[in-house]
Amino acid sequence: MKQYLANIAIVVRDYEEAIEFYTQKLHFELIEDTPLSAEKRWVRVRPRGSQGCCLLLAKAKNDTQAPFVGNQTGGRVFLFLHTDNFDRDYQNLLKHNIKIIREATVESHGKVAVFEDLYGNLWDLIEPA
Repeated sequence: MKQYLANIAIVVRDYEEAIEFYTQKLHFELIEDTPLSAEKRWVRVRPRGSQGCCLLLAKAKNDTQAPFVGNQTGGRVFLFLHTDNFDRDYQNLLKHNIKIIREATVESHGKVAVFEDLYGNLWDLIEPA
């Protein structure tokens, strides 16, 4: 049997602002942007150089979903972005005024910092040891 995660949905306020943040500030690739209806699109992004799982940018469609934009995990770190060059990517976060929640530290599992995306979801930036 073979299984893998293809997409992880992240609830966003607006497609365009989310695409801009992930592609212009985090330098992710826009993999797909397909209109499904007048209001709904299938928008996928992923880190450059990755062949794995994509983020599916899913626009909140009602008052039930809207409060979860930026808080999909109740304030815990939501996503873990591995890098081959922590210092380069950490400087990129600073350059784009991305909020750093926990400054860079060296842990047994690697170099790590916690940052917020444009909605407040928490991410670990990690260069594995």
